[in-house]
Amino acid sequence: MPRVFVYGTLRAGEVNDLNAAAQRHGIAAPTLLGTGTVAGRLYDFGTYPGLVLDASGGPVVGDLYEIADALLPVLDEIEEVYPGQATLFVREERAVLHNGQPVACLLYPVAESAVATLPRIDSGDWVAYRRARDTAAA
Repeated sequence: MPRVFVYGTLRAGEVNDLNAAAQRHGIAAPTLLGTGTVAGRLYDFGTYPGLVLDASGGPVVGDLYEIADALLPVLDEIEEVYPGQATLFVREERAVLHNGQPVACLLYPVAESAVATLPRIDSGDWVAYRRARDTAAA
């Protein structure tokens, strides 16, 4: 079973909640392994974040799941990743720290060029940032 690291709208309770996506498609529920971090920088695209992988960046927080193979095409569709096409997000495999240990996970980063004019999310945590931002705007 593949492992995925989700750092934005695929996290539990967010608009593209991984569990809800699996349920909508009749796919076995993903298994939450816990919280993890990856070195990088997180940026605010408005309704979703983008992760730029960066070994010298701060920790970006997300959740690790084991998922059924059948859920991968659903995630690719949500992230608009299509084979042979240049898209905002790409699917990569990277080591994510989980309980201090590296775990190979699939994740969906963006290119550095995509974030040139966007605000950085210094905390590295989309959910906490979005909640604070949305509360301040209300």
